[in-house]
Amino acid sequence: MSRSRTLVLAVAVLLVLAGGAVLWRPATPDAPPAAPSPASAPKETAVRAAPAAAPMAPPPGQKVTAELLPPPPGYVGSEKCGECHDGEHAAWREDWHARALSEATPEYVVGDFDNAHYKGDSSEAWMISQDAHYAMRTKGPGGALDAYPVHWVVGGKRMQDPVTMMPDGRWQVLPIYYHVTGKSEWVDYSESKQGALTPDHPFFWANWQRNSQHSCLDCHVTGLNTRYDRGSHKWSTGFADAGVACESCHGPGARHVETQLPQDIIQPSKLPPQQALAVCAQCHGPHRTLFPLLDAAHRYQPGKRYEDYYQPMVVLLGSQRSGDFFEDGRPKTSSFEYQALTQSRCHLQGGATCLTCHTAPHAEHADNEIKQPKHLAKGVTVGSASCQGCHAKEVAEGSRHTHHTSAEAQDCVACHMPPTVSGVLDHFADHAIDVPVPRNTVKHDIPNACNACHTHEKASPEAMAESLEKWWPNAKQRQARRMRLADAIAVKTAADSRGPLEQVLADRKEAPALRGVAAQLLAQRFHKEAVPALKAALATATDPGLRSDIAEALSLTGTRDVADVLAPLLKDKSLWVRQAAAIPLAGVGDPRGVSALETLAHQPESEGLTMPHVMLGQLALRRGDLATGVQELERSLDMQPYNAEVLVVLADVYARQGDLPRAKERLEEALRFDSQHRGARQRLEFLRRGRGPGR
Repeated sequence: MSRSRTLVLAVAVLLVLAGGAVLWRPATPDAPPAAPSPASAPKETAVRAAPAAAPMAPPPGQKVTAELLPPPPGYVGSEKCGECHDGEHAAWREDWHARALSEATPEYVVGDFDNAHYKGDSSEAWMISQDAHYAMRTKGPGGALDAYPVHWVVGGKRMQDPVTMMPDGRWQVLPIYYHVTGKSEWVDYSESKQGALTPDHPFFWANWQRNSQHSCLDCHVTGLNTRYDRGSHKWSTGFADAGVACESCHGPGARHVETQLPQDIIQPSKLPPQQALAVCAQCHGPHRTLFPLLDAAHRYQPGKRYEDYYQPMVVLLGSQRSGDFFEDGRPKTSSFEYQALTQSRCHLQGGATCLTCHTAPHAEHADNEIKQPKHLAKGVTVGSASCQGCHAKEVAEGSRHTHHTSAEAQDCVACHMPPTVSGVLDHFADHAIDVPVPRNTVKHDIPNACNACHTHEKASPEAMAESLEKWWPNAKQRQARRMRLADAIAVKTAADSRGPLEQVLADRKEAPALRGVAAQLLAQRFHKEAVPALKAALATATDPGLRSDIAEALSLTGTRDVADVLAPLLKDKSLWVRQAAAIPLAGVGDPRGVSALETLAHQPESEGLTMPHVMLGQLALRRGDLATGVQELERSLDMQPYNAEVLVVLADVYARQGDLPRAKERLEEALRFDSQHRGARQRLEFLRRGRGPGR
C-alpha cells in the first residue's frame, strides 16, 4: 500500500475511533410558568386510561438526590453563594437558567400526568401520577410496556423533557415531551425529527444516543461529576446544582467563599471578549471536546480559553454532512448560537459577543436575557436598542432605512435575525445577523428574511432580490459573501466548488470555522489538487481550530508530500493541532509522529487525551506487540469507556489470544453503547457458537 494511501486510512481510523467525542447540546432549556395549568389534551393525544396492569410512580417519599455524587473539588453550590449575594440569587431563581434541570416535583412539572395518553407512529405512552410522583408507561428496551419513574425534568418554558434514572445509573430522556408553546400537548420530538423509532434505532429513548450524562447534563447542571465503573457497568452522577447556576458562569466558588476577594471569582463582564464569549459558548453551541466526558479535571471552567477545550461543530461530522446547517454554513437548528454569532460581521468586524446584547440571568432584563435599556426611545424596540450602540444612524432613520411602514419591520431583528432557525418544534432568531439573500433561496433553497414575511404569490425570491438591489445597493458585497459560501459548501454545486472553496479558505476576513469547513471539503472533493491552497492557508492561519482543520484536510488529500508540512505542527502551542498532526504521521510510520504521540500520551497536560493512546495501541498491534497494544487500548477505555470501536478491536485481540470470556465481555460492552454495531453483533454470534473470529 502506498504511503499516501496509508495516510488517508490513518485519518479514517482516527475519525472512527474518536466516536463519542461529539457533544450534541439539546435545545435551550427554559423555565416553566409560575403557575402551570396544563390544557386539555388535543384529539390526537386524547386522554385514555392506561392499561390496568400499569405500575405507578415510585413509592411516596423516595429520594432521588440521595444517589448523587458530590460535585468536583472547588464547587460550593448556589445556596452558599446566596448567603452573601441574596439579591442576585433570588433573581437567578426566577430565570430559566435555574430550571435547566429540576427535580420532578409539582413545583416544576408542567405536563399533564393525569392519565394522559399519547400515540404516535412508533411510540405510545401513558403519563400517570400518584402522590405527587410521576411516571411514563411506554415500551422499554425489549419492546415490553413498563412504567418508568420521572425523576427529573429538563426545561419547561417551551418544551419539557422527562428524565428517568435506569437501574445501572444511566439517566435516559423518555420518549414523549410536553410542548408548552405549541398546543400544550405531548409530542414525540425525536420521532418528528428521526422518523419511526423502534428499540433498535440509535435514537430510541433507552439507547446510548439518548443518554443524559453524555449529551445533556454537562450544560444542564453546574459542576458535573459523572463516573462509570467498567467492572459493574454502572454509572454514578452528581453535581453542585441542578440547572445553570452561579458557578457555571463565575467558576468554582470555594476559594472566593474562603477569602471573599473579588480576584478569587470570575466576573464574565470583566473578562477579555473571547473569554467572556466562551462562558456562554460552553453550552450555546454543540462541540467536540478535547478531553473525554469523564475527565472532570480537564473540563472547561469560566475564565479559560474556549479553543483549549472545544472545537465547534460546523457543517461536517467527519466526512458526513450535519443536518443542522443551511448550505451557506449558517446553523438552522437552535442551540448553535455560538456558531452563528462567530460567523457574523457583528462579531468578525465589530467584536460583538453574547454580552453585547444579553445580560446575566440575575440582572434586570427583557425576554431571553436581552439587556433592558434604561430609556427606550419612541418607536425603538428592545431588539433594535441592542443594535443602536453600533448602528445608531440606521436605527434613527427608521422607515427611511427599512423601506417598510409596519411596526414589526422597524425592529432590526425582523430583517437581520429572522426566525428561520428551528428547534423544539418552535422557531428562533438567526444569530448569524446578516442581510437577506433571496438569490440563495432560488439556487440553494435557503430561507431569507424577506420571504419569511412576504409569502404571497407576487413576492417571489426573485422579486425580493430586485427590491433589495433597488433599496439597498450597498448590500451586494455581503450578499456575495453568502452566495460564495453556499456555492462552496452545497452538495449540488460540489463539482464546480473548487474556486469558491479556495476563495473562502484564502479569505483571512472570513470566519475561521467556515474556512476550516472549506479546507476539509476541498480535500474531500479535490484531493491532491487541494494541497497548494491548503499549504498557503496554513502558512497564515492564526486560529488553532483552523490549523487543526487544515492539518486533518492535508492528511486526507492522498498526496506523498504532506508529511513534511504536518511535521512542524507537532510543536504547535495547541494540543488540538499537535494531535491532529501526530496521528496521521504516526499512522504512516513517521518516527516524528510516533514520538509526538508518546509525548502526548505521557505528559501530565495531555495524558488524558484518548486518541494518542488509541493510536499507540493500534501501532503496537500492527507490529505484533499485543501486550502494549492491549495496555494502551484499555487505558483509552478507562478514560472513554463508551468507545464501541475500541471495544471491538480489543475483543478481537483477546479472542486471538484464546481469552474468549474477556472477548465476550468487550463485545457485550460495545453493544451496551451501540446496540446495532454490526461487527460486535457478528463477533458475539461467532463466540456463542464456540467459534473465534479467525475460525
